[in-house]
Amino acid sequence: MDLPAYTPDDAAVPDGVVVVERSCTGQDLGPMLNRTAADVVRFLMEQGEMVTATQSLSDDMIELFAAELGVEIRMVDPGEEQEVELLKLLDVVDDLEDDEAPIRPPIVTVMGHVDHGKTLLLDRIRNANVVDDEAGGITQHIGAYQAERNGRSLTFIDTPGHEAFTAMRARGAESTDIVVLVVAADDGVMPQTIEALSHARAADVPIIVALNKIDRDNADPQKVLSQLAEHGLVPESWGGDTIVVEVSALQNLGVDDLLDNLNVVAEIEDLRADPDGRSQGVVLESFLDVGRGPVATVLVQRGTLKVGDPLVAGAAWGRVRALVNADGKQIKSAGPSMPVQVLGLSDVADAGEGFVVAPNEKIAGRVADKRGHWRRQANIGRDAHALSGGARLEDIFTQIQKGETATLNLIVKADVNGSLEAVTESLRKLEREDVKLAFVHRAVGRITENDIQLAATSNATIIGFNVRPERKARELADVENVEIRSYEIIYKLIEDIESAMLGMLAPEFEEVVTGDAEVREIFSVPRIGRIAGCHVTNGTITRGSKVRFLRDGTIIWKGEISSLRRFKEDVREVQSGFECGIGLSDYQDLKEGDVIETFEDREIPRT
Repeated sequence: MDLPAYTPDDAAVPDGVVVVERSCTGQDLGPMLNRTAADVVRFLMEQGEMVTATQSLSDDMIELFAAELGVEIRMVDPGEEQEVELLKLLDVVDDLEDDEAPIRPPIVTVMGHVDHGKTLLLDRIRNANVVDDEAGGITQHIGAYQAERNGRSLTFIDTPGHEAFTAMRARGAESTDIVVLVVAADDGVMPQTIEALSHARAADVPIIVALNKIDRDNADPQKVLSQLAEHGLVPESWGGDTIVVEVSALQNLGVDDLLDNLNVVAEIEDLRADPDGRSQGVVLESFLDVGRGPVATVLVQRGTLKVGDPLVAGAAWGRVRALVNADGKQIKSAGPSMPVQVLGLSDVADAGEGFVVAPNEKIAGRVADKRGHWRRQANIGRDAHALSGGARLEDIFTQIQKGETATLNLIVKADVNGSLEAVTESLRKLEREDVKLAFVHRAVGRITENDIQLAATSNATIIGFNVRPERKARELADVENVEIRSYEIIYKLIEDIESAMLGMLAPEFEEVVTGDAEVREIFSVPRIGRIAGCHVTNGTITRGSKVRFLRDGTIIWKGEISSLRRFKEDVREVQSGFECGIGLSDYQDLKEGDVIETFEDREIPRT
């Protein structure tokens, strides 16, 4: 039965700003705005949106209906408002600093452009080789380590240099006291150097520049100092307030000087934290270990985290089963500014989540479950519209040829949470107007048979980053014709998928003018019609070319050249400067002074 047309009534609408959850249904939205679900459905149907009262609505649909009623709304993620109550339940302390508390170690984040030597510098600081374990020598995961200098501890956070890990670097900056900006003396300030500097400034923390690779023959310290000054980092030697330390991580030069300067800055900052009470902090990284289960690398910011504590991190929770320090040794407790791995959580915690020790396990489980519920609701709503009609890479052309917006369904698996987030955000940036991405499933861990079955059901392509499919999963993928793409370097993943997406996009064309001819005389030919006697003023006029017919600079007709003659002979083309007769396919309204402009469509490389 057809619904009657929507007609706005005079019922009052709510005053002020109405808070509306994303992905709500018509049944939810209607009463919020003093309307019925049927009102919402009728209105959206008139706008060409076929929805039901129980179907999740997109942001555009919600805003469209609110605008029709003249109601101002504020869109929030499901559970966003409830999060305030959950934090009260956990009794979260907002102020992590305490002027009367003991001194704590500084948290130092090392940032900079890719391949400028951050990881090797940390390698010298903590006397352990990290860089050899990184695929391609590029840091892929955030790592936290502690070092000692003159009896004082310093905590270092190493952040990846590739632009795909912007969010991870941002989290690093938010959890830090001092930033070490590594700049290569032979390469200078690069785009990711500037990006890292922006994060450091946004965190409002002191910045020390480590001028690395000073031993290189082509090192040019003065040039780099000049570049730094252009971006507001004026060195102390130039009368500014930015500490610049010349180092060579390769030759182990200047490292002690860097540590001494970090201790001086930390002393000036007077960093303190209360080691007593329930612990709080931030999750730096998380992953799924086959033998140990979910593992989270956390940074303690307040209190002391102990084995046996009931801990909540986002939608994950559990009693701390074990704590492992940066040296791989199990410890009983971890105080402020200490990075530690936590075992015992129910799930892989999201990197960047705050963690807090709950009053008891019951509250911990209750808070995590509620958060999980609301986040699932948000994910379902966000992807519901995109997943409809989605396809895998090999099938995408069919949708484009039908003139539809193509949707590429993806399942993304990664070894750790930070990589999963970085890969997802990098892929989202590849979206185009005519090719959208829908993430059917994203998770940490190896590619399993369940992933293959889900991909087969949803027509999805599986992307694996630093993970491989199990043997049975590979065999099932062959049977179900599921495509699996595995990568270890994020550069290659992005380039590969971007190339695939560019290749599957419908060709884009631009019109290129190939010739102009001015109409000088009009001839009538029996059984053919009117012919334009023309002078070619520019380019080449070719038989069969597409034509724009201009009169006083205005396009009055578009078509094709049906005949082209010089004197009485048919010709294929006429060059500039020559006379010719032009017959147009189905246009006879010719006048002297008109201009015939020929053009062709040329494919533009997609970027």
